[in-house]
Amino acid sequence: MGNPGILLLIALAPVVIIAFYIYFRDKYEKEPFWMLVKSLLLGVVIVIPVGFVEIALGHLPNYLPVSFPVFYESFVVAGFTEELFKYAAVLLLIWRNKNFNERFDGIVYATFVSLGFAALENILYVLDKGAGIGIGRAFLSVPGHALFGIFMGYQLGLAKFVPTERPKRLLLAFFIPFICHGIYDYLVLGGNIWEILIFIPLIIYAWIRGFKTLKAGGQYTLTAPLPMTPEVPPEKEGKGNGDIQ
Repeated sequence: MGNPGILLLIALAPVVIIAFYIYFRDKYEKEPFWMLVKSLLLGVVIVIPVGFVEIALGHLPNYLPVSFPVFYESFVVAGFTEELFKYAAVLLLIWRNKNFNERFDGIVYATFVSLGFAALENILYVLDKGAGIGIGRAFLSVPGHALFGIFMGYQLGLAKFVPTERPKRLLLAFFIPFICHGIYDYLVLGGNIWEILIFIPLIIYAWIRGFKTLKAGGQYTLTAPLPMTPEVPPEKEGKGNGDIQ
């Protein structure tokens, strides 16, 4: 299996690298260290209930006629369950918290919760299956969780600071990561050549969208108008502090 210290390093290195990257992308007002730690720990904690729910859902096909097992495993067992718990954790942590005072903060906290989840999940995988799986997950699964957090946090930032968009953005904050997670798992679990050929350009496109989302989420301070983006019509854009509720 290898040296446990080396295995832990392989499991946690991508989490630490991405966490620092997101932290330094928060240009205007850094989040309190204790809030970032709390976000990571909350992501770690929800692995436990997620595990129980996934086990229960995994046994459900024994009692129901599930015709598409890979689709069910990808979208229901993994995608829906994991993103729902992360979504609930982020909302409980920051929605009414005074530190959620910039649109980019949604991205920071949602990504840190996702990274906490990915950290423990990665440790369990690496200790069980070895360094090889850890290296693969360092380039795919851990960044994938971070990407889902970026998409979630961006929508939560819009929901918080553009009240006229709130119901739609709160829905999208869960729906987009859920669908992305399900597609990712479906292509990975399918394993045939066509799915692999689809997977590679899709991952590249997803990361391009992720970096654009980071850029869009960071072009804003409380004292400046929200940037003009295709997702927020000009007449619905907020004007900083006046939009905080």
